[in-house]
Amino acid sequence: MTHWSTFNMTKLELCFVAFGFMASGAQSLVGAERAPVETILHQPSWLISNQEVSIAVTQLGGHMAPVTFFRNTSRPVQPYHISPWQNEKPVAMPVPVLVPLRGDFFCLPFGGNTEESAGEKHSPHGETAGSRWKLMGTTKAGDVTTLRLAIDTQIRKGRVTKELSIVEGQNAIYLKHTIEGFAGRTPLGHHATLTMPEQEGRVRIATSAIRFGMTCPSLFSDPKQREYQSLLPGTRWTDLSKVPAAWKNSPDADLTRLPARLGHADLVQIVNDPSSTTQGLAWTTATYADAGYVWFSLKDPAVLNSTVFWMENHGRHGHPWNGRNNCLGLEDVTAHFADGLKASTSENALTKEGVATAVDLSAARPTVVNYIQGVVKIPEGFECVKSLKFAPGSVTFISTTGKQVTALVRHEFLKSGKL
Repeated sequence: MTHWSTFNMTKLELCFVAFGFMASGAQSLVGAERAPVETILHQPSWLISNQEVSIAVTQLGGHMAPVTFFRNTSRPVQPYHISPWQNEKPVAMPVPVLVPLRGDFFCLPFGGNTEESAGEKHSPHGETAGSRWKLMGTTKAGDVTTLRLAIDTQIRKGRVTKELSIVEGQNAIYLKHTIEGFAGRTPLGHHATLTMPEQEGRVRIATSAIRFGMTCPSLFSDPKQREYQSLLPGTRWTDLSKVPAAWKNSPDADLTRLPARLGHADLVQIVNDPSSTTQGLAWTTATYADAGYVWFSLKDPAVLNSTVFWMENHGRHGHPWNGRNNCLGLEDVTAHFADGLKASTSENALTKEGVATAVDLSAARPTVVNYIQGVVKIPEGFECVKSLKFAPGSVTFISTTGKQVTALVRHEFLKSGKL
């Protein structure tokens, strides 16, 4: 996320945003097989499900939540955050993405986009995160159920097709975004946003090997906007458990134990180390030991080379946050933090380190982004993920205490795009 309060819209646009009416190309459903629709927390949403997983995807912005894993068990899991204003009477929002804000959504261009770039002025996280998608259909092929959506972008012409698939017997979601048109360099990525408990340190974070991490070089949370951060801007480090704090002589922050630092909102980015991956894949995990599960994401770091951590622990007090938002964004991207198109396509702190912060999209060929998110249940004493072991059609999660759990996951999808 970013400084929503610095993005200006007209009063008329704000009224449209408040009620979710921002247009995005033709909305015809001619020829599409309809998916069930239900209004969930003020947002009309398409639904798909099988015995293990149920998913709601908002028509506005394509936000994926609520999602229920292990849905027919005595302990179902709903790991995704839903913003606290969703149960309230709709009011004008500073930017479109805040209207449905929940779960995971695809961002193109990723970031705040507060600055115009080459004549383009995108809203935060792009039209894909704040405009209306249209239904292309649902299919069932063997053990795979797929929901297909599409959006025709207007600011930079193109089409993005979203496919969400679930497989019988698995607690994983397979996401594929196919970008056609939208030619030129752009940051992009997923914005998975997880729920967080109020008790500090109860969620343990682990990732595959990284080259380095960096705190946001600019001021992420501005006190002038009643926002507060706790980490020192623009610092480079190699250990998530040792991140410099903003205050002199304060101990380093441990970002592997969250939530932490009540009353602050911080942003960091870690860069994956492709030379240390297993089967060329990178991963991020969040262990909720009290609830008995691990949430995970799997990706190809050649496509999404970094992860942005948005740690929001009641640190924003402007509208609509009002000091009540507590969540964790684990956002797999190729981008320069949450700064958007201009910063990501210019020389910046990461490109100086040899890290690409934009993807070169071609008008002649589609660009495909494959991604997996899921949940695995864990035994008592699991504590935190140490490593992952990949076998055909499965992933084993090995903990710091030596305990192991295996989940059925077709991780081969990340390279092939096929299930």
